[in-house]
Amino acid sequence: MSKITHFIQQSWLLIVAAFFFGLLIAVTNAAWQPRIIQNEENKLNNLMAGLITTAQKFEIAEKQIELTGEKGKIIKTDIYKALGADNKTLGFAFVASGPGFADKIKLVVAVNQNFENFFGFKVLASNETPGFGSKIKEEFFGNQFENAPAKKLILTKIGNEEQIDDQIVAISGATVSSEAVVKIINNFITQIKDKMQNKD
Repeated sequence: MSKITHFIQQSWLLIVAAFFFGLLIAVTNAAWQPRIIQNEENKLNNLMAGLITTAQKFEIAEKQIELTGEKGKIIKTDIYKALGADNKTLGFAFVASGPGFADKIKLVVAVNQNFENFFGFKVLASNETPGFGSKIKEEFFGNQFENAPAKKLILTKIGNEEQIDDQIVAISGATVSSEAVVKIINNFITQIKDKMQNKD
């Protein structure tokens, strides 16, 4: 009896079980994928509405705009236009993503109609360390971005958190996560602002 035949005889049940559970996971994932996508879209809409509170609706202004991410990788995102009751453009919002301390961070960022100031940002998805990096979701950090100039921001370890300018004070004990947020926003706002202001 060959070693291969002996192996198959001894492990056929394991092979069948692995195949069965792999197939089950694939089918389950396919079944839940539409709901997962819909839930993320709903969360995105809620977060955009929370940032631009006077908006009556959001429409896609630019679909799948190409940007350069970390290490020159091309990434795509949609740019949403916030419209008021009179259909006037109030600002723009977009999803910005990049590496954090523990995993990928996805943010919803909003700016005014002239790309002069941020409305702020909200966390769409993050697995940063509970109690430390997870503090990027808290108001005391996010408030620093409200009305801050929509240009390259500077992270600092000391400063006045209540002063609204281009200086963002890092979260104590979560400097890496703080830096990740600032780096993500800087990368996206610089490129999106340039593309939107130089449209034909």
